[in-house]
Amino acid sequence: MATPLGARGTARPATSSPHPATDKSPLVLSGATVVLPTGTVTDGRVIVDGTRIAGSAPDHAQVIDVTGYTLVPGFVDIHNHGGGGASFTSGTADDVLHGIHTHRLHGTTTLVASTVTGDMDFLAQRAGLLSELAEQGDIAGIHFEGPFISPCRKGAHSEELLRDPDPAEVRKLIDAARGKARMVTLATELPGGIDSVRLLAEHGVIAAIGHTDATYEQTVEAIDAGATVATHLFNAMPTLGHRTPGPIAALLEDERITVELINDGTHLHPAALQLAFHHAGADRVAFITDAMDAAGFGDGRYMLGPLEVEVSEGVARLVEGGSIAGSTLTQDRAFQRAVTVDRLSVEDTVAALSANPARLLGMYDTIGSLEPGKYADLVLLDHQFALKGVMRRGEWVVDPQLG
Repeated sequence: MATPLGARGTARPATSSPHPATDKSPLVLSGATVVLPTGTVTDGRVIVDGTRIAGSAPDHAQVIDVTGYTLVPGFVDIHNHGGGGASFTSGTADDVLHGIHTHRLHGTTTLVASTVTGDMDFLAQRAGLLSELAEQGDIAGIHFEGPFISPCRKGAHSEELLRDPDPAEVRKLIDAARGKARMVTLATELPGGIDSVRLLAEHGVIAAIGHTDATYEQTVEAIDAGATVATHLFNAMPTLGHRTPGPIAALLEDERITVELINDGTHLHPAALQLAFHHAGADRVAFITDAMDAAGFGDGRYMLGPLEVEVSEGVARLVEGGSIAGSTLTQDRAFQRAVTVDRLSVEDTVAALSANPARLLGMYDTIGSLEPGKYADLVLLDHQFALKGVMRRGEWVVDPQLG
């Protein structure tokens, strides 16, 4: 892993868990406020048996008193480019594992690795590496953000490498991912865009509308063709106008669309976030990080694909041009901000960070809520909603910090 130029700190080696469980006996987390799909329970408990949540506890189960704390499901991030000084687009397998682990320390127990625009052969090669990690269960799949996006709304993507979404080239990436492609972001108004959406839908891959200059009508056409996600709604697309509503209105109004939101206080004004929740409803919002290498690492200079990025006071911008270049967000911060700044309910925040993205990935039968039979993926929060513990599949990634 290359340490970013000027970044603070030293990159740590990747590990599967800093706190591997040594006691595999059943565990009862007792006395917490527990957020369940049916509502919030005070003085509740969550029982962990092996890798799963259990419905009852045997007499010999270990009991940990977490009275005064809140238990929520592990966070599910469907759009993440890296962290801890490591890039999912350019790093080695060990680098990627380190980035994954960095986000696990912040409560993200399920993560889709996102790439940025690159040469097609290079992206196919990356897909091969990332698909191996998906097969091992380290990531939940691959998200290709670019190269099939609009040069008018390229954001932090290299314009020289952009191309129209030719279905044959989209298919090349799908095939390279060996069944682990989860999502492709497209500017669906470009030549081949609608046919590519149909191709993705036929192969069970999410077609996401983003980095787009589409009109309202073109966006509706793409949704009807099978698109189901808005890539970081509001960002890298035309603004909402009263005569030219553009893609935002179409994406908000259609019940088939899940809207991604980056809740870092930089990408969105709080009023825009409230607008999305009001019009889409809490069951159609997925909070994402869109994180780049600097997440969980520090300020400095980094590379995002072939482009140089300056991170200052936690905000990432291209050195040339100044465009926002992803985020340094972690999902624990997104949770805390949603509840304490945006004044969302804990239940709606859990939906946006866990349940909704789990459903979108088709994984809600195993993750996304604290129910018996599902993986024991959970986050322990204090009364200020600061992270105090993380468990993934029954093992502590962050030991409970109580007292």
